Amino acid sequence: MLNTDQYWALPDGISEALPDEAECLEQLRRRLLDLFSTWGYRRVMPPLVEFMESLSTGHGTHLDVQTFKLTDQLSGRMMGVRADMTPQIARIDAHKLKTAQTNRLCYIGSVLRTRSFHRDGSRSPLQVGAELFGHAGLDSDFEVISLLLATLNHCQVPDLLLDIGHVGIFRSLAHAAGLSAQQERTLYDMLERKSLPEMDEWLQSATLPDSIKRCLRQLPRLNGSVAVLDEAAELFGNAFPEIQEALAYLRTLAGRIAASFPNCRIHIDLSELSGYDYHTGIVYGVYTPDMGREVARGGRYDGIGEAFGRVRPATGFSTDLRTLAKFSLPYMQLPTETTIFAPAIQDEALEQLIHRLRNQGQRVVRALGGQTATPASLGCKQQITLQDGQWSVVAV
Repeated sequence: MLNTDQYWALPDGISEALPDEAECLEQLRRRLLDLFSTWGYRRVMPPLVEFMESLSTGHGTHLDVQTFKLTDQLSGRMMGVRADMTPQIARIDAHKLKTAQTNRLCYIGSVLRTRSFHRDGSRSPLQVGAELFGHAGLDSDFEVISLLLATLNHCQVPDLLLDIGHVGIFRSLAHAAGLSAQQERTLYDMLERKSLPEMDEWLQSATLPDSIKRCLRQLPRLNGSVAVLDEAAELFGNAFPEIQEALAYLRTLAGRIAASFPNCRIHIDLSELSGYDYHTGIVYGVYTPDMGREVARGGRYDGIGEAFGRVRPATGFSTDLRTLAKFSLPYMQLPTETTIFAPAIQDEALEQLIHRLRNQGQRVVRALGGQTATPASLGCKQQITLQDGQWSVVAV
């Protein structure tokens, strides 16, 4: 038998917003959409549920296991509640908009996950993001990262640290080593967990050229300031032209970011492989002190639209509106409009006054028949009273 608490308790990781928080979140949502608009990003509103084939496209099994699934009673097909809006935005670009030009799209909406990405985190974040489709190159990656940093600065997130890597480096080494899919996955798992002793032991027993072993062994140790890129270039030498190209790309990108955002620290991590199943180039996360996880994440994912009929280069980022609100809240001011109390009297002149006040944007609360609450108890600082035969707004 359920106790009383179990009737109203929310599931773990599921949250709601009461009036004050909801007003703050809505104010911040509008401000961010206005900011994105000044950069040329147009909002799209994908559906909450889609067929699973669409939702899991290009993201491997990672997103599949995060998705709540249900059977469509009309078609009998499996549907999912979106756990990430990025595949939906890619579908819209590839299948609905169908332009050969670049597309700049943004979105804000609820997602639902079977498990939180982080310990004690939300399973129902309000995902905020921007995606740029149709351009494969440094300029689009720089633009998207710049928009992300501008967003975080706008939300007063302090002491930003951009942690950036490139999945093409590990992918090139795995290809040169001739690793099987299982071996590549095993190494990826070790790198993701930063398990250096386990990785060293695995490499020692693996049948691989010594030069490849040396590079793979050093890969997780190649992290730090931008100077790490020079160390990596010397390590890989001329044997890996694709890796040298990726290092040069990171070097140029980091230089442009440092010039435009001098207060943002840049940390290079060449074993950063978040989203390895679908990312194809740079990957990054942004961190701030006193927060044990990233406040935002992004990267390049060229080709994700192939399943929707069009291969399009793409780059983008996402974050969580509630996370941003924690930093913005001390600097936000809720609307200070005064609430006006109107009596429960049927009078044409009173009705006209209430209608006029509401059209002016004033907040008017009408009394209800039999109501005993006073205007002050309802938070009203003004009220409508009849004075000398005229309805007037006066202080409570």
